[in-house]
Amino acid sequence: MDPNTPSPADDREPAEHRRFARYLEALETVAEADEAGLVAAVLDDRDALMADSAVSRHLDRRAAALLGGPAFTEWVRTLADVVAGSDFLTLRLREWSLLHSIARGRPWTTDELTEASDWFQRTAVTTSAVTDPGALELLARSGRTRRVRVAASRRLREVGRAG
Repeated sequence: MDPNTPSPADDREPAEHRRFARYLEALETVAEADEAGLVAAVLDDRDALMADSAVSRHLDRRAAALLGGPAFTEWVRTLADVVAGSDFLTLRLREWSLLHSIARGRPWTTDELTEASDWFQRTAVTTSAVTDPGALELLARSGRTRRVRVAASRRLREVGRAG
């Protein structure tokens, strides 16, 4: 994949925008066997911020799709080494792993939830796979923002009606 090959419509757009769009397209359609290699290739781009952004979007899409299932853990193991050079992407994978633990009924700690990023807390209270009343109660009480606390309270009521 050569993200620098321009198309006629691309001549008005900056090169990094073209590469970003092409990376997103390639990551969306990559075969599972080729995923780690493509992620590594994207992260080798000279514009590290743009590359991290493209890979972050990919991680979020894939993690959300795999979140409740058994393939998630192996996927994280595979990509953890690839993204190890990026603190942001490493944190994002770690927080997706925490969401996976909560969704699968595995252990988590109060500190993990209350010290997690705003992104994590917002995602935890809006992801349908997260139904753990303890986690939702904690975020309803101690979420970092009012938005998280309100959403957690709402999800807690929804989970209570479903249960």
